[in-house]
Amino acid sequence: MSRLAKLSPSSLDADQRAVYDAVAGGPRAAGPQLFRLLDDEGGLEGPFNAFLLQPRLGLALQEVGSAVRYETTLSDRAREVAILVVAAERDSAFEWRAHEAVGRHVGLTDDEIGCVRSHRYDELPTEERLVAGLTHQLLETGDLDDESYAEAVETLGLPQLFELLTLVGYYETLALQLRVFRVDAE
Repeated sequence: MSRLAKLSPSSLDADQRAVYDAVAGGPRAAGPQLFRLLDDEGGLEGPFNAFLLQPRLGLALQEVGSAVRYETTLSDRAREVAILVVAAERDSAFEWRAHEAVGRHVGLTDDEIGCVRSHRYDELPTEERLVAGLTHQLLETGDLDDESYAEAVETLGLPQLFELLTLVGYYETLALQLRVFRVDAE
């Protein structure tokens, strides 16, 4: 049961409305709806409802999330593998459900998604294997060892490594918020 009541769109002040509009009318809302952004009454789903609690921070988080999803150079498949690793490692049901659908949409197979869920990263294609392993190491240790760092720089380059670090931090933040506020996957 959620610890956080849904905020009704009609009850939002101007700052909250800016966050609401950015989520409900931004790039997440464009294209195919692979997971619900709004409930039947128009309230924000998943982590987005909590963004309304502190609109300045919520808007900044929304913008980082949008940039991580739509403005990076990581491949769509690699990005979704990294998000799914975070969801699996942090037992974040909402993130898993939402990004399992996105992952399928960008071409991840059921077998590849199963490999992520069960930590069988060696069975993934090269780029996804590297991204999954790096993400797992970041979540386990909060760092990359010298060998992994060198491989990441050589294979991804520094700009994509920065993107991956930002993505992992963002989705780990969401997983924490979803867990503490007891936001269900439904």
